[in-house]
Amino acid sequence: MRRTALYAGSFDPVTNGHLDIVAASTRLADRLVLAIGIHPGKAPLFSVEERAAMLLETCADIAKTSGCELHVTTFSDLVVTAAQREQATLLIRGLRDGTDLDYEMQMAGMNAAMAPDVQTVFLPAGTAVRPITATLVRQIAAMGGDVSHFVPPGVVARLQNKFAR
Repeated sequence: MRRTALYAGSFDPVTNGHLDIVAASTRLADRLVLAIGIHPGKAPLFSVEERAAMLLETCADIAKTSGCELHVTTFSDLVVTAAQREQATLLIRGLRDGTDLDYEMQMAGMNAAMAPDVQTVFLPAGTAVRPITATLVRQIAAMGGDVSHFVPPGVVARLQNKFAR
């Protein structure tokens, strides 16, 4: 039986924390769908096309090494609806700390009520990447700080281009 997992996020930008969860996810599924959430109330730093390109650039080799098919898509509806559309039976959620767990447990319960055929799987972030958030990366980069420890090299270059003065 082919197992498809969906990992959703804004990925604005892709961080080493995201890559950590992607690597773990590729060991659980035959096909991993990276779903970029599009929310009309949010103004992302990177366009959806730029985020998709970053995901493919940074995650393709990870997936290939694990023998996992990789697909990038977008969604603007419920994450469980996106999972069902992609025929995913696993919904991947990364956890950094207890605060994430509290929030994600509520979401998992609601998602299970709406889509009982989609199982939420929590993956703990590795110790080295736990403090990384895309929000903090954007803030540091906007102020001219070095984000090379938090994002892949290609993303560093894209951030530098966005914030060139």
